[in-house]
Amino acid sequence: MATKDRDALEPGEVALDSSEGRLVLATVVLGSAVASLTATVVNVALPTLARDLDAGSSGQKWIVNGYTLTLAALILIGGSLGDRFGRVRLYRIGVAWFAVASLLCALAWDVNSLIAFRLLQGIGGALLTPGSLSIIESSFRREDRGRGVGAWSGITGIAGAVGPLLGGLLVGIDWRWVFVVNVPVAVAALVLSRWVPETIDPTASDAQLDTTGAVLTVAVLGGSSFALIEGPEGGFSTLELAAAALAIVGAVVLVAYERGRDHAMVPFDLFVDRTFAVANLLTFLVYGGMGVLFFLLSVQLQVTAGWSPLESGAALLPVTVIMLLLSSRMGDLAQRIGPRWPLTIGPLVAAIGMVLLTRVGANASFVADVFPAVTVFGLGLSGIVAPVTSAALGAVPDNRAGAASGVNNAVARTGGLLAVAAVPGFVGLTGDALGDPELLGPGFERAMIWSAAMVALGGCAAFALLDRGASGASGDSDTDTDHGDHVHRHPCPVDGNLSTVGTDDH
Repeated sequence: MATKDRDALEPGEVALDSSEGRLVLATVVLGSAVASLTATVVNVALPTLARDLDAGSSGQKWIVNGYTLTLAALILIGGSLGDRFGRVRLYRIGVAWFAVASLLCALAWDVNSLIAFRLLQGIGGALLTPGSLSIIESSFRREDRGRGVGAWSGITGIAGAVGPLLGGLLVGIDWRWVFVVNVPVAVAALVLSRWVPETIDPTASDAQLDTTGAVLTVAVLGGSSFALIEGPEGGFSTLELAAAALAIVGAVVLVAYERGRDHAMVPFDLFVDRTFAVANLLTFLVYGGMGVLFFLLSVQLQVTAGWSPLESGAALLPVTVIMLLLSSRMGDLAQRIGPRWPLTIGPLVAAIGMVLLTRVGANASFVADVFPAVTVFGLGLSGIVAPVTSAALGAVPDNRAGAASGVNNAVARTGGLLAVAAVPGFVGLTGDALGDPELLGPGFERAMIWSAAMVALGGCAAFALLDRGASGASGDSDTDTDHGDHVHRHPCPVDGNLSTVGTDDH
């Protein structure tokens, strides 16, 4: 394909249907795809890499949460860095960082080194995730931006959906390949980015880089994660109690520091609106429960039921199909009738699906045990993702849509982070329990019950606290991200990094 010199591509004037437009879209899709893949393939690989690296329950939780921790803590400031120093530049740095960290993960020699490299991987994700959509918004013509974001969300959603299957295939070769596969994709994104026009927000300044807020957020999420993961393992020693105290003090200081501050990384003033606050409470509870499901189901299927990694990777395919078929329709329904009923019924149906998953044990059958449960769960989930995003964004003025989107995104990731840290230990999945079917089976059942209770509580909160006349966002079921004077939309992720089933980058 013939390409123009990068300088010939003018920001805001690229046509989506042109060769240059397809090049821009391919660039951002490739970078986002590696983040989507990482969020799903690692769960499938956990039992295998745990045996290879001698990782206990605590180590496996850290392998999953290490990535989510730095991603959740830094994703808000990642967007600000792109506005200030150049969206394409930060996107390149994020993709390159992610690739190097992925290669380091593949070379990990023990569980501690893998956790450290996963933390680094999350930093790369926090830099590239906001950049992918801001590049679409700043590069394409105004009339093409909606279609560009739609194409991005669809393609990255497919990448996230095939992640478990790809993970199952790669684990059959060697678990290290689930990280190596990121590298060539990232290299392709870097090469293509040469022709993407650079943009910055001319109104951005150093004052908008809330580094203090970012450090406090890392302290809060890091301290709480350490206390919740390690506390049940060692009986809450002085170190775990100190981590919990750090998280509590950090949270108090963060709220005091951010409230009323210009260009605050966490705009707490948005929570004054009841609809916005309830939507984010529901997001926290639902994504927390789902995070536990996605973490434990693949482990349960492989360790207790004896499934292969490929078979366990295919277990959630019905959820993917249902979300692709129904998510936009549920978003339209929420626009017509308001989000209260979808956000009441959806979580309750999803919770029933999670309770049905307690049937998954030794010798579990896909047809009799897994398929009915994940189908019910998927039906409920389709009633949550689009309406909750619409409710959160519809509660704020248009010029705050970007801030609202960023908060809702971070809340979703934080819910998954803390739930995965807390619930397994709370139900007794400590020590070597994640590798012992006699301990894992009962613990998995209890974890699904508690996770279902979290999700159902979100539905009850929506019924009790959302106004009957509360309206959704003014467009569709997408999440808006604001960069400079522009607003673009993208779907809210499930499981941290999937665009349709589960984020991404959402």
